Amino acid sequence: MHRNAPLVKPFKVDLSKEVPRMLKLVRDTRLPDKPEYPGLGSSLGIDLDVLKGLKDKWLRGFDWKKEEDAINKFKHFTAKIEGLDIHFIHEKSDDPTAIPLLLNHGWPGSFLEFAPLIKPLTLKQNTSTGKPVSFHVIVPSLPGYAFSTPPPANWTADDTARVYNTLMTEVLGYKTFATHGTDWGSAISYSLYDNFNSSVRAAHFAFIPFFPLGPDQLAAENITLSPLEQFEANRVVEWGTTGNGYFVLQSTKPNTIGLALHDNPVGQLAWIGEKIIEWSDPRAGTAPSVLDHTEILRTVSLYYLTGSIVSSMFIYAQNLNGFKTTYAKAKTDAPMLFSAFKYNPGFWPPAKVEQVGNLVQYRNHEFGGHFPGVDNPVAMLEDLREIGTYWPNFM
Repeated sequence: MHRNAPLVKPFKVDLSKEVPRMLKLVRDTRLPDKPEYPGLGSSLGIDLDVLKGLKDKWLRGFDWKKEEDAINKFKHFTAKIEGLDIHFIHEKSDDPTAIPLLLNHGWPGSFLEFAPLIKPLTLKQNTSTGKPVSFHVIVPSLPGYAFSTPPPANWTADDTARVYNTLMTEVLGYKTFATHGTDWGSAISYSLYDNFNSSVRAAHFAFIPFFPLGPDQLAAENITLSPLEQFEANRVVEWGTTGNGYFVLQSTKPNTIGLALHDNPVGQLAWIGEKIIEWSDPRAGTAPSVLDHTEILRTVSLYYLTGSIVSSMFIYAQNLNGFKTTYAKAKTDAPMLFSAFKYNPGFWPPAKVEQVGNLVQYRNHEFGGHFPGVDNPVAMLEDLREIGTYWPNFM
């Protein structure tokens, strides 16, 4: 039973009535017959043939009702905190020693990117050192995303962290908990790790809210890179030179692009789908990845059907200093774990990660990208379970 039960309401995803209109808009959207400039591939944006293939699958090979039924197999709730309705999944383990674990997504993600992890994390398994571990799993939707109400103006990642700490400690009654974050979720998890160090007693990251350095900058700090790390550092340069246009636009004019896409599902598919594809492993959709085209359509459908594309983008304009240029250590002794994935556009070697927290474990994976919960769920499960290796030592 949740504490402060009147705050918490069970929630069921029910968006099916909006689907016929969405699919009509998809069907009626006219795309060019052929590329204006053939041979570019995805070098200057999403490939026309890829977009056409996704559009065709949306109309002929995608069943939102089936996806909705799968989503509703999780236990969903909403809680009103600081005037916001916060949507979250809460799946409890049968293990009385289970660790509460908060999983935080970013943009253009959602709670869906953790779906393959939720049930397995509730089951008791052993860490690499043989310690049994399981988790009570909490996956919120960021304010302004999916079913969580948009926050007021000037709302920051620190504000969301404060609300989430209230959710975990006062609403759900967990005295201590662990947190994981990626993308903007890493800024929220890091704020929790730094500012709520009595309740957050372990943190795992696949991204950190500090601007990554390129190969030359790392070399200037006498940091030597392995071939895998060199590849990953080159991805940082690539993002900084050809991949950050969306970041600038959403940081400065989110209303313009958001309103342009609000009632344009194929437009959202191009805008969001490009990021998912470009930031993921090229082998996405082949084992261990489950990030196939259905997964992309699931995500875009959620954004469109909940009408959250505009409010989701405002996190960039509201957090202009959300990713820091100066590396500084968090005010905590709690363990920090980090997982790098080869095709993530952000990369931080161990020497940089240890500058911002009490780094106790660092793993680098040859498979996966920016959405490892769906792009390499096997590795993510193994790495998150390692929280159990360090958890008792810091209680």
